[in-house]
Amino acid sequence: MNAGPPPDQGTGKPVGPGPEFDLPRTPLERIQARGKFRGRLALLGPAFVAAVAYIDPGNFATNFESGARFGYTLTWVIVMANLMAMLVQYLSAKAGLATGMSLPELCRASFPRTTNFFLWVQAEIVAIATDMAEFVGAAIGLNLLFGIALFPAGLITAVIAIFILTLEQRGYRKFELAIIGLLGLVALGFLYDFVAVGNQSASGIAEGLVPSFDGSDSVLLAIGIIGATVMPHVVYLHSALIQRRVIPKNEKERQTLLRYTRFDVVIGLGLAGMINLAMLFVAVALFNKTGNLDVDSIEGAHAGLTNLVGGGAALAFAVALLASGLSSASVGTYAGQVVMQGFIQRSIPIYVRRIVTMTPALIVLAIGLPTTQTLVLSQVVLSFGIPFALVPLIIVTRKAELMGTLVNRQRTTIVASLIAAVIISLNAYLIFTTIFG
Repeated sequence: MNAGPPPDQGTGKPVGPGPEFDLPRTPLERIQARGKFRGRLALLGPAFVAAVAYIDPGNFATNFESGARFGYTLTWVIVMANLMAMLVQYLSAKAGLATGMSLPELCRASFPRTTNFFLWVQAEIVAIATDMAEFVGAAIGLNLLFGIALFPAGLITAVIAIFILTLEQRGYRKFELAIIGLLGLVALGFLYDFVAVGNQSASGIAEGLVPSFDGSDSVLLAIGIIGATVMPHVVYLHSALIQRRVIPKNEKERQTLLRYTRFDVVIGLGLAGMINLAMLFVAVALFNKTGNLDVDSIEGAHAGLTNLVGGGAALAFAVALLASGLSSASVGTYAGQVVMQGFIQRSIPIYVRRIVTMTPALIVLAIGLPTTQTLVLSQVVLSFGIPFALVPLIIVTRKAELMGTLVNRQRTTIVASLIAAVIISLNAYLIFTTIFG
């Protein structure tokens, strides 16, 4: 029988190959020891969690309304917003990896107390607007699938979202896999609908990639698309998702994790971008090309799929909507906890936070306000919150004393600043056109 390597006479420990000698020394080495494929796969995940917020029910509302009313005109907005999102989420993840702190924690350490209080208050308002979209969307999904009234459907959404969040307490990977599974349902649902609807125009899509608007209403929808795509609450969240996930032990490991973070962001956010485009293309083929330009609700889109394509397409749409609402509601609550802990160093039980932020959404469902219009408006509110997350992120990630070797290059800071300028300019234009017509 092989007794293993001989022990060292001084320590009694094996000196040759054996279980103790081969044991990886760092968390990253232990993950990489799983094998080439499994090790790489295990390093992906945070960006997929963030990506859920980029295909939440607010996206259903803005993408379907823009496709039905304006055809392919706003295709370029979705592409631009998704490219913006990739850079923004990469910077957020990089901040967490470089500093071991979330963005709200970095803000608290970098800015005056009054500034941080303002940032916290507006972030909480953004959280309420986020919940508005997520709860209303999930409630509509439950209503379409099972006929449950909207108000009790909203309560069911809250319970399921809290259950999903409890998975995070059992390890980050269980929570990530649950969210990725729901993201997969959304992707499969729209892949089915895209194929089932067909009737796409390559030339129309190409024309839609050229920046243009079709009146002030299209500008409002464009801002809603950006608000629904570049989500401020996951700008805060992504830094927290990565900060303690796999802690690098040296500069080489930090650079390795940064490389995988890039892959994670490109794949996760790229998938979200394809889903958003699929939403708009389905709406164009189903409603704009058939003259049904007045389809301005999620329920109307579902009914149109039923009447014009069939029950299978409508079922795929409803399942995708429900999966989107449930997953994004869970991610939104998680982001709210990160915001509160980071800015004011306070935390409250998840169920208490869930009750507070979901109350406006439940009021909307209880009194019967137009759901799709509420979703679009919530996305505009989110768009106004983007600069207050993005500008601090740019400031923090350009500081070498905080970021070390992962500090932004000058061109990265310039591009990120241009993104912030574009969003702020669109918001200012919206205010001007709204007031002065």
